[in-house]
Amino acid sequence: MLVTFFTLTFALGSFAGAPSNSTGCLCTYGHPCWPTADQFAELESQVSQPLIYPAPTASACYPANDPSGNCTQVMQRWTDGNWRSSIPGSMDEPNFESFVFKNGTISACYLNTSLGTPCEQGSVPVIGVDARTPQDIQVAINFAVRYNLKLVVKNTGHDYLGRSTGRGAFVVWTHKMKNITYDAEFAPEGAPANETYQAMTVGSGVQWHEAYDVANQNGRMMVGAQDIDGSVGAGGGWLQGGGHSSLSPSYGLGVDNVAQITVVTSTGTHLTVNNYQYPDLFWALRGGGGGTYGIVTSVTYRTYQQLSAVLYFMRANVTNATVMKELIGGMLRLQPNLTDDGWSGYGFLENATLTFIGMNPGMSTAAANASTQPLTDYLFSLESKGTSLEVEINPFDTWYAWYTWFKQFFSTGGEDGTNMMITSRLLSRDTLANQYADVAEILYDCQAGINTVSGGKVSQINPDSAGLNPAWRNAVVETVCGVSWAEGTTAEEIAGKIDQLKVWIKDMYALTPQAGAYFNEASLFEIDWQYTFFGSHYGKLKEIKDKYDPYRLFVVAEGVGSEEWNEELTCRW
Repeated sequence: MLVTFFTLTFALGSFAGAPSNSTGCLCTYGHPCWPTADQFAELESQVSQPLIYPAPTASACYPANDPSGNCTQVMQRWTDGNWRSSIPGSMDEPNFESFVFKNGTISACYLNTSLGTPCEQGSVPVIGVDARTPQDIQVAINFAVRYNLKLVVKNTGHDYLGRSTGRGAFVVWTHKMKNITYDAEFAPEGAPANETYQAMTVGSGVQWHEAYDVANQNGRMMVGAQDIDGSVGAGGGWLQGGGHSSLSPSYGLGVDNVAQITVVTSTGTHLTVNNYQYPDLFWALRGGGGGTYGIVTSVTYRTYQQLSAVLYFMRANVTNATVMKELIGGMLRLQPNLTDDGWSGYGFLENATLTFIGMNPGMSTAAANASTQPLTDYLFSLESKGTSLEVEINPFDTWYAWYTWFKQFFSTGGEDGTNMMITSRLLSRDTLANQYADVAEILYDCQAGINTVSGGKVSQINPDSAGLNPAWRNAVVETVCGVSWAEGTTAEEIAGKIDQLKVWIKDMYALTPQAGAYFNEASLFEIDWQYTFFGSHYGKLKEIKDKYDPYRLFVVAEGVGSEEWNEELTCRW
């Protein structure tokens, strides 16, 4: 199978640009250092599942005149995040499946076969372990260390920095570690006898829609991701990057709601970490970035009583650009009081339309009307300037019912399967009070997403309680700008798109130099990335990284310690 797959997808010579196993470099496919078929067979005999041979998402559609797989299914489900996450070689953004050479040549596998380009492996790892147990991960890590392999870790492939891919790499795929356990009296190992939580433990492959379902069955709700299809992983990079949620203004971020984590380090040791055991590693795993300290096998989260929820829905159609910028700025200015009242929200611009979906858990309809009245009054004050408005406040029996509505609202849209890169910025109360108009100019230009997922409870938690960037504790709003492009776009044209992204990065940085960005929703081009992603915690995170990853096995783009590596993350400087 190994020889057949490699023959079908790429020639050995296509990886000639990868490093050899020289001092300071990792081993990648296509070089003498790469393990033999017999050595991979030995690995396969030690794990619970056959080895996997990831292929690009569209590979089933090739050869174009005689597809090797179910191309019809690929075309029908191309934008389905849950489907994409179930495929070891598929990424949410297919541009991270591609590889761009320095001469502008692109190695990719396009869905549009009429472009006439061959299907190539790009940056999709070539072989790996389908991990189902911590023991599988231990075996895989020991194998990677033994042969000095470039290792990547993939759960769902939701990653705007491409950390789930690696050209010629060996992958550990954790997506099928799906155990979920609810414990009404969970006690962290080593904790005092009186410290217990109503908690849920999820395997690293559990996705948030699965976690929410089980929590709801137990009358509970959780601080988790609010993506449109629930396909983000609950035990992977979402948490390790910080983890914002629709419940964050009321209960904190994901990192604030973790009781315990289990993780395999590069020494092959399976550790249980919390505030009482390996507290430094527990600290780093909560916001210090995914793919950096080890491979998480499970996370135990606190849960909360399922509450009612109230929706604040707003849609504004504004054809005048000046008025739209005024509307955006006014909404930003009013957000701190709303998040302090427990409101979260997601806003997005589409040409002349701004839509905002707000939610508050446990608030009555009457209280919701009173709390949002200043915002509603402001919005309707713009009707005289040509703004067409729709504003609704609707109650839901439970937060879970609101979440179900949220998914259905976005059921016909989404960004999965789109080539794109994004940047984010965390906006503080001071910025929203004094620079809202300047920020609005940039957000209008980039057609931004506006996430009110901080403030409130997030602001009340000690900035040094977790490895998370302290900028989150001052933030109220996270903004997201992005660029996208069609399949077949040339490297030169993509570079032009990235140049535009860099302009927005520079402009937002100039307005908010002391702020930061959300590590999980950012670009490879952030200014002063160590500070932007990790703030004053970077030095301590680097010390913890060096302590628990002595083999320097875990290296990802713009992750802690990555400054020691070349651009391809294959050789140390």
